Amino acid sequence: MNSFLQRGAMVALGLVIAACSSGPGTKDDATYSVPVEYHTLDNGLKVVLSEDRSAPTAVVAVYYNIGFRIEPEERTGFAHLFEHMMFQGSENLGKMEFVRLIQRNGGVLNGSTRFDYTNYFEVVPSNVLETVLWAEADRMKGLAITEENLVNQQGVVKNEVKVNVLNQPYGGFPWLWMPQYANENWYNAHNFYGELEHLDAATLEDVQGFFDTYYAPNNAVVVVVGDFDRDQALGWIEKYFGGIKPAEVPPLPDLAEPRQAKEKRFTRQDPLISRPGLAFAYHMPERNTPEYFAMGMIDQILLQGDDSWLVQELVNEKGYAGELQGGINAMLGNMFNYNGPMLWMASLIHDPEVDADTIMKSVDTVIERLRTTEIDQATLERALIKQRSSLYAQIEMFSGFGRADLLASFALFDDDPARINRLEEEFRKVTPELIRRTAEEYLRPTNRTVLRLVNDAAAQEE
Repeated sequence: MNSFLQRGAMVALGLVIAACSSGPGTKDDATYSVPVEYHTLDNGLKVVLSEDRSAPTAVVAVYYNIGFRIEPEERTGFAHLFEHMMFQGSENLGKMEFVRLIQRNGGVLNGSTRFDYTNYFEVVPSNVLETVLWAEADRMKGLAITEENLVNQQGVVKNEVKVNVLNQPYGGFPWLWMPQYANENWYNAHNFYGELEHLDAATLEDVQGFFDTYYAPNNAVVVVVGDFDRDQALGWIEKYFGGIKPAEVPPLPDLAEPRQAKEKRFTRQDPLISRPGLAFAYHMPERNTPEYFAMGMIDQILLQGDDSWLVQELVNEKGYAGELQGGINAMLGNMFNYNGPMLWMASLIHDPEVDADTIMKSVDTVIERLRTTEIDQATLERALIKQRSSLYAQIEMFSGFGRADLLASFALFDDDPARINRLEEEFRKVTPELIRRTAEEYLRPTNRTVLRLVNDAAAQEE
């Protein structure tokens, strides 16, 4: 299936504007609270229910705690390959019948593979919720793993790699390439899309073992968001998922990255591009620490929106590029839906007349302001308003899928989906002094990787 990028179009909500109107930290602020009901079945399946009766639709999201960063060595791209296999039929549904079932009932669906999970979701009229839960349970219980399906999907995935990366200008830039340059640990640094020879080498035994190990109820969460009766929905989940046997899931590998002590610089050649590309990335603080939330605010100050410092400098004032993109977990999600080492990254396609060193000098000028001087209260308040707006837009994204995504992530990674209602509080704790200290440590040049993308070999050797 086509990957679903979760940094999609954001909708400005009247709720957000009202919540921010009094200024951060005031007692009369409105607080948006997401309904959260959390259960764990006897077989280990996590279940999150979040009612929303504003529209007669429901979102079903099934997240498995297996992503591309922890796939087996010598099997790069295997997690993504298996995502495709999940649409090839199950015990009671033939090949592609799952897709047709959803579409015939007026719904939409997709799946994606990310750093730390693989997800499958459907947005459907609420009157077919039971049918969708049955269908998801059917493929969790018994996927149709055949040689024909494997060979077919190996070809599909290899073609996707060729179309989206190898034969596409700027293919994989920078989201696919930067982790491979910036990280040292193989799990964080290998080709997540997959080497073609590794995809060819996948066997039927590999696929069956992968399914039996990772696609088990005790390695998954089912989230239902929308218009439903909670007792009825929970009863359906227990009925269809409750009898699926758990598996022995191996512990996660060590994903730790060493502290980077020297700036890294690399150049890639892409003969298909017309203008050079430049990306730079910094290793993030550990997830859920005070510094992590400070980096969320720093992202708003430096990179997000036309008023951000880097956009003002590189786009509006210097005119090096038409836009600047990036963020935390850029192009693959958001700052909440991952569970391991991560990069804060920015990228631009710039004019050939301007060299990368000139642009990086401008970047350093902007970032050094944040590393050496505390921001004023007005800047802090503006960053908080932007952060809250982004958070609430994420929650309401795509008919409630954004809410399901956060609930699933917090259930899988923290065993605490109710964290969704405490995020705003964590951002409020961030102070100008914490922002300066965080920038001083994590935005130092020695914590940075710079990647140039050029279209000729001579430029690559510069």
